[in-house]
Amino acid sequence: MKLTRYILNNVQLHPDPEINVGRRSDHSRDELHELALGAAADIVEAEGIHALTARRIADAIGYSPGTLYNVFAGLDDIIIHLNGRALDDLAGLMVKARRSRDPRTHVLRLLDTYLAFERDHPNRWSVLFEYSLAPSTTLPDWYLAKVNHALSLVEDALSPLTSGAARKLAARTLWASLHGITALAKSGKLDVVTNQTGRHMARHMVVNYLAGLAHHA
Repeated sequence: MKLTRYILNNVQLHPDPEINVGRRSDHSRDELHELALGAAADIVEAEGIHALTARRIADAIGYSPGTLYNVFAGLDDIIIHLNGRALDDLAGLMVKARRSRDPRTHVLRLLDTYLAFERDHPNRWSVLFEYSLAPSTTLPDWYLAKVNHALSLVEDALSPLTSGAARKLAARTLWASLHGITALAKSGKLDVVTNQTGRHMARHMVVNYLAGLAHHA
């Protein structure tokens, strides 16, 4: 059940909307945090990042936009938390990908997991990989830890081929290259340079990059 639908069905609002906006206080700060993120996730999933505003989130949960700013530092803070959850979901799918002792097979399975996430959740993928935060934004340590966890799953798959700093660099190079191919395919600009699908290009990149690592191992 969508969180916003749950709220509408279970939270009794006063018939005067001005009273609802100004006086609601029937949730704790932690509950408001969860309600707001749930509503924001629903909006992004259905309509994309351009539909996400403090007013839309507040209306969905029956609070004023000002209440949101008592819980979050701003809209970018909400988006960082949404992206943290997207990273958790993507990493969870990567963990479930069937492991293989063959690094090429293992990485290709991780690749297919990444592509499936983009296919099934295109708007969440766009916010996670394409939304630009304000230049002054500093990503919190807990968020960077989630990024590093996802990358560590790629590092683990590469462990038969390389180690240490080289393995970290290889995992990040693969991740960035995959993102570039996927972003071009998603925007329709991959057709300018090739008639191959994004998946075909991505698999070609992975196979040949890993062959290079194996050659130099």
